[in-house]
Amino acid sequence: MKRFLLGSFFLLLSSFFLNGCAEKPVKVLLVTGQNNHHWEVSHLAIKQILENSGLFTVDLAVSPAKGEDMSGFHPDFSAYPLIVLDYNGDSWPEETNRRFETYVKNGGGVVVYHAADNAFPNWKAYNEICALGGWEGRNEKDGPYVYWKDGKIVRDSSAGSGGSHGQQHEYILHKRSDHPIVKGLPEQWLHAKDELYDRMRGPGVLDSLLYTAYSDPATGGSGREEPLVFTVRYGKGRIFHTMLGHAGSSLEENPAMQCLGFQVLLLRGAEWAAMGEVKQKVPAVFPTGTHVSLRDNYR
Repeated sequence: MKRFLLGSFFLLLSSFFLNGCAEKPVKVLLVTGQNNHHWEVSHLAIKQILENSGLFTVDLAVSPAKGEDMSGFHPDFSAYPLIVLDYNGDSWPEETNRRFETYVKNGGGVVVYHAADNAFPNWKAYNEICALGGWEGRNEKDGPYVYWKDGKIVRDSSAGSGGSHGQQHEYILHKRSDHPIVKGLPEQWLHAKDELYDRMRGPGVLDSLLYTAYSDPATGGSGREEPLVFTVRYGKGRIFHTMLGHAGSSLEENPAMQCLGFQVLLLRGAEWAAMGEVKQKVPAVFPTGTHVSLRDNYR
């Protein structure tokens, strides 16, 4: 009996270390509370995806509601290796802006998720951190359009508003680099029904372009190959920016965030932004060029 118990103990211990669970989870601060999207759904999905991986623990910084007093909104960014931005709303206090800029310049990790790149059109540093944004009055004054054409990134300074998308649909993502975040992932794969941001513009200084997708005019798109997933450098900080993942009306009706491809990119991008490396393995059931793969329990 003792031999059996001892053997079971070492089996569990071995599994513990092999699965990477011996390392302390990374602390994440998820900033949310206002958005023109279903932030009540998106922040819960992000929290579940990150925490269910066993790699992260997530605290929330929930802002006051739109139009309410923001003067006391001062998250302690410095306590976390990673900040996830799920926020698009009223301006933060200037002191909070300053602390966030300092955090990123000094090496903090950031994930910019979906409509967070719509926020703060007049905050220069924030737009440099995002690299590309849309809506909220953005136009040529905010920087060029950025898209992929003939095997290279194009920066187009022509006049026009920044930010649009056609109807939600499934679409193919095309890999453009072998960055650690996407190393081992398919050259192309089918993403679940989602918005496809196009005509985005801004400072446009991308570190590594990871995935693009064709914004088809047949669905109301731009007719361009649009940059949807990329990294940015700001000071010593590492930023992972994904435009994927439009939140549905509930955790159950949420295909863009239930897409395994979205979840894997979020996890790998978060690990890289926080730690500067990616140790996660690529799941065997990753989407293919013809089949969507969903993980509806966010696990």
